[in-house]
Amino acid sequence: MRAVVQRVREAQVSIQDEVVGSIERGYVVLLGVGQEDGPAQIERLWSKIWKMRIFEDEAGKTNLSLADVGGAVLIVSQFTLYANCKKGNRPSFAQAGAPAQAEALYEQFVARAGQDARCVETGRFGAMMDVSLVNDGPFTICLDTDNL
Repeated sequence: MRAVVQRVREAQVSIQDEVVGSIERGYVVLLGVGQEDGPAQIERLWSKIWKMRIFEDEAGKTNLSLADVGGAVLIVSQFTLYANCKKGNRPSFAQAGAPAQAEALYEQFVARAGQDARCVETGRFGAMMDVSLVNDGPFTICLDTDNL
């Protein structure tokens, strides 16, 4: 699994001008599912995201986690995180999980996040979405379960 985690002041996802998910302070997680992913990757990735200390404490140091600040999470499916651009100019997405498998794992990831986070919002798997956010920092982290 791959994720781009952005610390945000606020964020929302819309489909055809209808807001389907929105949060205030927390993380936007763009989530990509690969062919070889399963429950172990869900746990590894969510555990890292949940415990990652990228919020500032009273001294201005990044010592606080999502749990520490009571932050929310907006999770958006993003198969393009598996783009391979080695050959030519058109990306290949052959390493992304098959849609049915990826959707099931995406939903499991959302459910797992919901066990910890006070507020979990989502986009809609497979839909064309407009994601808007105010990146706080800016602070953006790229995670891959192959490297965790």
